[in-house]
Amino acid sequence: MTDAPEISALAINVVIPEHLQWTDERRGEEFRLLTITVRMLPDGTLAAKAYGRPVQGGRGGYVSFRVPDRPEYDELIECAATRAAAVWAAHRGLGRAG
Repeated sequence: MTDAPEISALAINVVIPEHLQWTDERRGEEFRLLTITVRMLPDGTLAAKAYGRPVQGGRGGYVSFRVPDRPEYDELIECAATRAAAVWAAHRGLGRAG
């Protein structure tokens, strides 16, 4: 391929370690936040949203929450992005059986 393909999005899902999980409320329902979706924006900066499950059980809606502005979450996100870059760089192709 002579031209580099245009990449429209780069995103990873990060599991929030149990000691960093938190709860938040939306539409009268309490959620325990379990994962963070991190996207790399066109300018190279990162954006993050947290997702989780209703504390009372059930499926609940796919609702995003703001990640708290705290150093431990910034560190988790930045460490995960760096790790993802290394994993992507080491990919071994599609792995199709011949």
